This record gives sequence, C-alpha cells and structure tokens, in this order.
Amino acid sequence: MTDASDEPSAGRTTEPSADPAATGDDDQSVEDLRRQVEAKYDFEDFSEADMAEISPEEWDVAFDADTWITGDELLERVERELKTRIAYREVFAMLEYAVVDGRRSLVAYSDTDYAIIFPDGTVEGRGTVVRDVKPTVALCSMESYDVEEPPADWHLPEPADLAGEHSELGNWMLQLLAIAQLVIGVVAIGIWLVQGIQSQLVLGVVGVVLVVISLVLFLMVANARLSDRFRTEAYESRLRTIGSGDRPSFLPIDDEAFERDAPPRNRSPLEE
Repeated sequence: MTDASDEPSAGRTTEPSADPAATGDDDQSVEDLRRQVEAKYDFEDFSEADMAEISPEEWDVAFDADTWITGDELLERVERELKTRIAYREVFAMLEYAVVDGRRSLVAYSDTDYAIIFPDGTVEGRGTVVRDVKPTVALCSMESYDVEEPPADWHLPEPADLAGEHSELGNWMLQLLAIAQLVIGVVAIGIWLVQGIQSQLVLGVVGVVLVVISLVLFLMVANARLSDRFRTEAYESRLRTIGSGDRPSFLPIDDEAFERDAPPRNRSPLEE
C-alpha cells in the first residue's frame, strides 16, 4: 500500500527464528509492542493523522496481514475514497487505470506529481499526490474502514466555475464594520474640534482610535481580496493544465498502457 522500503505494506512477512529461546523473546517483544500500540492509537477512530504517525513495526503488530484487502477490491475502494476526497478538494488529482508492470493499477496524477497504486497496496510516485494517496490506501486496505460513497459530481471543477464558488460575504461585513467605525470616528473628531480640544480630549482620542481601526479593517479586506485573487488564478492555471487533454510528460507510463487513449478535457477519465 506504500513504499515497501519505509512504510507499512500489505504482504510483509517475518521469517521465524530457529532458536526456541530467541523465538520466545521475539514473541514477548511483539506482545509488548502490541500493547504499546493499542494504548497509543484508537483503532475504533483511526485517522489519516494516525496513519501518518504509525511506524512500519507498529503497523505490523497492530494488523493481521491476512485480513488486509488487496487486489481489485482494494483498487475499487481506493478509487471511491479518492473521488470523495477530490470532491471535497482534499486531493487535487486525475484518476485513470493503466497496466503497469503487468498489473492493472490505479494512477492518480496532478500537474506536478503522481502516484501509482498497485493491487497489493504498494504505492509508487512522487510529491504531494503520493503523500495524499498513501494514507488513503492504508485505510482502504482495512476491512473495518467504511469507504464513503463519492458524490455524483466528484470531479475537479471547471476553471470557469471557480468565480461562482467564492463568497464575498465576509469581506462585505468587514467593509460595513470599517465604514461604521470610520463615520463614528470622524464625527467624534469633529465634535472634539468644535467643542474644545481640552474639554473633549477623551472623545477626540476615541475618534482617532476608531479611524485607525477602520483603516486597518480596510487593509485587511484589500489583502484578503488580493490573496484570494492570486490563489484563484493559480488554481485556475492548474485546472487548465490538467484539463488540457494531455497527460503530464513526467508520468513513467506510456499512453498505450492507459485504458483510454487520452483523458477528456477538464474531466477526470473515471466517469461513472
């Protein structure tokens, strides 16, 4: 399910020791580690954060390898889980099936990274997609984990759809608050100047403070809008790249190995 070199992987076995004494010590050590793992993790609510933290040794003593889900069933569970995470914008990736090293495998790729999920749970690839996929594969390999059914429209959004998703309500509320404080501050400063600087000193100080706060709020709104604009433009650029109809050149898989000739534009190839 993950890189075999440094992550828990389905099918891992331990060679038995020929020395009975050593075998007894090993069994005791495994039992001690199992008790530590059971005290450390809540397997009734095992999360992706727990999956990222658990070590390969802890994984081996916590789960019976014979109960792990592998093969086509694992790929189908991972596909459904990734579709759900894509729908919730937790994963940015396209999904396709391809034959890799003679095995039908699930391939998740973005504009910069990719992950190949093999039927035995091994994951190969690079970058953010691998980091997102590994805990998903581990969770889906456990029978106790219920895979959520993805929504019908689970795909990455069209670039043109992004404009309608952004709400300006928060910025408008901050602007109204800033305007109200600015008006009150200016009025307070006006009264302070008209009725006497010495006699209305407190009112003048309050007016200045309100004006300063209103200016800070206006700056916050401007900064938020500018940041949102940059993030939206960057996200749109990624969507256009991945939806161009061509697979990324960094994928170590020939186009002929994929089940489709080419991914459709702006839509993940795995249609229901």
